[in-house]
Amino acid sequence: MGMKVAVAGATGAVGREILKTLAERDFPVSEVVALASARSVGTELSYGDRTVLKVQSLERFDFKGTSIALFSPGAAISAVQAPRAAAAGCLVIDNTSQFRMEPDVPLVVPEVNPQALRRGAKRGIIANPNCSTIQMVLALKPLHDLARIRRVVVATYQSVSGAGKEGMDELFNQTRAIYVNDATTPEQFTKPIAFNCIPHIDRFMDDGATKEEWKMAVETRKILDPDIAVVATCVRVPVFIGHAEAVHVEFEVPITVEQATEVLRDAPGVQLVDKREDGGYVTPAEAAGEDAVFVSRLRADPTVPHGLAFWCVADNLRKGAALNAVQIAELAVAQGLLEGR
Repeated sequence: MGMKVAVAGATGAVGREILKTLAERDFPVSEVVALASARSVGTELSYGDRTVLKVQSLERFDFKGTSIALFSPGAAISAVQAPRAAAAGCLVIDNTSQFRMEPDVPLVVPEVNPQALRRGAKRGIIANPNCSTIQMVLALKPLHDLARIRRVVVATYQSVSGAGKEGMDELFNQTRAIYVNDATTPEQFTKPIAFNCIPHIDRFMDDGATKEEWKMAVETRKILDPDIAVVATCVRVPVFIGHAEAVHVEFEVPITVEQATEVLRDAPGVQLVDKREDGGYVTPAEAAGEDAVFVSRLRADPTVPHGLAFWCVADNLRKGAALNAVQIAELAVAQGLLEGR
């Protein structure tokens, strides 16, 4: 029996990907409702091969009778609309940063901490982690189970789609302007992004870290282990889709490259592509449109007693956002969390 499912923020890059993912994975729906701001009402969006959805107003929508709502409208809007949907009996899976660190809201990556999902049943809100956190913890989980992680040092190379359609448009327009010698003014980013790298994502915090870097640290601890130390440097790069990360991990006990290779090869959601030859690794462009988190360049880190280093890439709109949200919905159904709501 199908369920009524709502997608809030449906006209954005992640919202469109959620609609696409629901259809691709044949999620059991009886009706899909696309929701967005008032200015998008009436916009037509595709769902599957034939269905066309007309966008309705998120602010005015009555969530009564809706089983699941997948939210990606921005944190400020989720802060108001997600609790309203949950109060109407809808299970909300929120892709924004609004609820991630609230103690009664689970932060879930289904392959990593599926047991956490039930903690959100009472409040009716489940949080989807930050895109960069998702791909990193998916690769870290089997390693942590094997040798227990003490510390992670990570540098991210994050595509402009992490800033939405507007970020992608800015990269396109700036790139074109350079070739025709036109002047442009950055709007979505603090400096020109075309042919450039910007070590600044989200706002600066008092300690000099950006909020994106803070998110990676606190979310990893909430999802995986509160004792793991994480330091991140998050960089925006001129790539349309696909985040990459250079990860250095220090373990509490010895771990070999061969042991890590074995567990990563069998890890759910992970694909190990690690040939020590030209092109024997995966790049963001190759990960775009794929569901997996790809791990490459696995090697020992000789600068710490028990260390490994690796490179991982993933499509930030899919596993980093839409796919993970839909997998949470699938897990909620499998665990019976919708019963009695």
